[in-house]
Amino acid sequence: MSEYAVARYNMVESQVRPNEVTDENLLRALSEVPRERFVPTALQPLAYMEEDIEVAPSRHLLAPMPLARLIQLSAVGSGDLVLDVGCATGYSTAVLARLAESVVGLESDDRLGEQAGEALMDLEVDNAAIVTGPLNEGYESEGPFDVILLNGSVPVVPKGLLDQLKDGGRLVTIVAEHHFGQAYLYRKSGSRISHRPAFDAGAPQLPGFATEKAFVF
Repeated sequence: MSEYAVARYNMVESQVRPNEVTDENLLRALSEVPRERFVPTALQPLAYMEEDIEVAPSRHLLAPMPLARLIQLSAVGSGDLVLDVGCATGYSTAVLARLAESVVGLESDDRLGEQAGEALMDLEVDNAAIVTGPLNEGYESEGPFDVILLNGSVPVVPKGLLDQLKDGGRLVTIVAEHHFGQAYLYRKSGSRISHRPAFDAGAPQLPGFATEKAFVF
């Protein structure tokens, strides 16, 4: 077993599973996706540590545990269409692709988007595509979506993103004014949006989310 395979196993068994992540399909996906493939070469030895990894200025891969808990909270199903907002180099997209029918990874940084596309191609992930555009606007032309994952914290959730959910669709993110806040689950039912806090969490903020476009509670 390679050094990275051992680190991946330890990540799942020592960091993720003990922190209330019980979905076996998700745990299997985390065991299969080589996280080191999605970080700069110099940072590969840190790929499986429980910390956010900066892959570009102010852009990160979320630490394994909060990412896993967010994905579990979203209850991705095998027939779902998922929008992965702020996918960076595509790690979360690759994980989601093992759970959903198809995934759209949205990235605002063209260079990161290219890297994500190359990584998914190298790993022969054929049910995911990377697109570029402002993160706070989502990707309406490919929606509506069953699940929207925001890969980072935001001070508010734009109504325009919630509008891109299908009836019964879920959006998950970490809501925080700074680094630390709470993970929230938003659910659409008809024309109504419900929401609830799920667990305390911290994550770097995603760029482009402004308070004037807030979802009003």
